[in-house]
Amino acid sequence: MRVVVIGGGWAGCAAAVGARKAGADVMLIERTDMLLGTGLVGGIMRNNGRYTAAEEMIAMGGGDLFEICDHNARHKNIEFAGHKHASLYDIASTHGQVLTYLKGLDIKIFFETRIDKIKMQSRTIAAVQGQQEQKFEGDVFIDASGTAGPVKNCVQYGNGCAMCIIRCPSFGGRVSITKLAGVDEYIGKKPDGSYGAMSGSCKLHKESLSKKMQELLHTTGVVVIPIPKKLMKADLEGKACQQYALKAFQENIILLDTGHAKLMVPYYDIELLRQIPGFENVRYEDPYAGGKGNSIRYIGMAPRDNYMKVEGVDNLFCCGEKAGLLVGHTEAIATGTLAGYNSVRFALKKHLFEMPTTLAVGDAIAYVKENMTTKEGMTQKYTFSGSVYFERMKKLGFYITGIDEISERVEHSGASNIFVKKIT
Repeated sequence: MRVVVIGGGWAGCAAAVGARKAGADVMLIERTDMLLGTGLVGGIMRNNGRYTAAEEMIAMGGGDLFEICDHNARHKNIEFAGHKHASLYDIASTHGQVLTYLKGLDIKIFFETRIDKIKMQSRTIAAVQGQQEQKFEGDVFIDASGTAGPVKNCVQYGNGCAMCIIRCPSFGGRVSITKLAGVDEYIGKKPDGSYGAMSGSCKLHKESLSKKMQELLHTTGVVVIPIPKKLMKADLEGKACQQYALKAFQENIILLDTGHAKLMVPYYDIELLRQIPGFENVRYEDPYAGGKGNSIRYIGMAPRDNYMKVEGVDNLFCCGEKAGLLVGHTEAIATGTLAGYNSVRFALKKHLFEMPTTLAVGDAIAYVKENMTTKEGMTQKYTFSGSVYFERMKKLGFYITGIDEISERVEHSGASNIFVKKIT
């Protein structure tokens, strides 16, 4: 069985691991020179309902990447506005450990390989091809190409290209495998009806902050600085991460220590920022023009079922943001693991596995698919850590933090350790 995963973000890495553990030969193709995608700017795990979802995945045997994040956490069990028991993984060391882990599983990784052509045989993908004429044949393909960029979308729907972590000018813009296969995609909207959503945070160069602020970040993991009213200029409505679109994030500078200083707004005018004590010499780490804008996401999502199979193509699965309006690393890892596992079941002509809806991860996958059929649902963003879906988690009693209780719930669903064993 040959499974080809296109896109090396958190979702693609999880899909590659899931398919490899299930018994496939796996090729992981990444457009840039690094894995993790927006996870290179991210760093937040286990906040609010993501704790429950992570432990569900661990109990199902899909906890490999969560354990790496836990091992590389700079801070654990911290709190900031509206969020509890969060972990902040180190965005530098985590990449190296994920890369080493994937190579240890004998997953073949191809960097700086931008897929822009596809060979179809009726409704089946036979091969994909890169710009340098590299050809990758497979039995099953997984679209983990994401929804961020390329430059034309950031210009049309955002504030212009800010040279973000997606790095389209350097490596070429994102190309959707689903679209290459001839499938019509969904486009997410902001509450005002305009298309896309802006990445919700950016990185400051920690060493450009005052010594006192650096020390506080290092020791506590969180810095909260009230903003004088005349300097408040954070745009929260257009954020992809609506769990952080709270009043506290508009009235305060909130920084998290992920190795760099993670600023919890999409962008902030640097001249205004430098007027706040401690930020006099501040500079952006990513996006480089973080005073102006950030990447635009949720342009181009695949229609899919709850097995993560793309509708309209016989042998294509999807995960991460490609699979819908799910926001975050935990959400990407969950959908990626399922896509990788089911790709092998598909290749072996076995019944596909649907996450039990008695678990948060299964309910979220089904709930997002259902809501994306409505006009209002397409303006929402869904995550275990806040906003619409976290409220649903609490209402349905899915949000729990007892590890034994979560394991018992998974066992009762019949899904314990399902992602551990090779499929035969």
